[in-house]
Amino acid sequence: MSQLTINTPLVRRMLVGFLQDEIWKVGAKKAVLGLSGGIDSALVCHLAAEALGPENVHAICMPYKTSNPESEAHARLVAEASGVRFSVVGITPMVDAYFDQFPDADNMRRGNKMARERMTILFDHSALYGGLVLGTSNKTELLLGYGTLYGDMASALNPIGDLYKTQVWQLSEEVGVPKPVIEKKPSADLWAGQTDEEELGFTYREVDELLYRMVDQRADSAELVAAGFKQEFISSIYNKVQNSHFKRRLPVIAKVSGRTIDRDFRYSRDWGK
Repeated sequence: MSQLTINTPLVRRMLVGFLQDEIWKVGAKKAVLGLSGGIDSALVCHLAAEALGPENVHAICMPYKTSNPESEAHARLVAEASGVRFSVVGITPMVDAYFDQFPDADNMRRGNKMARERMTILFDHSALYGGLVLGTSNKTELLLGYGTLYGDMASALNPIGDLYKTQVWQLSEEVGVPKPVIEKKPSADLWAGQTDEEELGFTYREVDELLYRMVDQRADSAELVAAGFKQEFISSIYNKVQNSHFKRRLPVIAKVSGRTIDRDFRYSRDWGK
């Protein structure tokens, strides 16, 4: 789809500049990110290495005992290709210690716990290295709510949150993400055999075309049907976007004063600098 085709050299420069500006202006020089072996974190890793220098980027792979060994292998491949600092911190002991108390917990609870456990590790390493935590959720995931609040959706800043998955693939080619990472099926690797598209029930390319028209072009339902999308698909995706909006906002604060945080007291991130 032509509307989703980006000028990859230009977007690359924009995102490298974004990382430099947002990290340096708060007095930091380093970045920390979770490197899963998937394409989103691989792209962020390459962009951060280019922006800050690979020696200032700390990438951490955090496997669980059921994680596919290929994920760690691909994470190492990305770390080697980008030259960043790399470490592995397994999350099995802490996750299992918790669920020993709740053996009947389903996959959703376990997956959310894993995602949040990983983020606590990243923020701890943020304190250790004095670097900011980089987000790795793309625009498709953020709009669909396909992520864990305070887990993989948490970060200090996110360089790829305005790129649809289709565009992530394009930019990954531009920056040199290893081919095996680009070509494999997207997966959060939360349990054996899990893939994003099978869990979602549609492909990223299908939903990106719809989301672009729905969100960026503000097309209404009639226009989307005329463009060839089925009403059932349109309604399903609209509901996902609407019902997950709370994940994209700060917690709601009860208003009892004249100036309430995130209502009337709203400033840019670097206010007063």
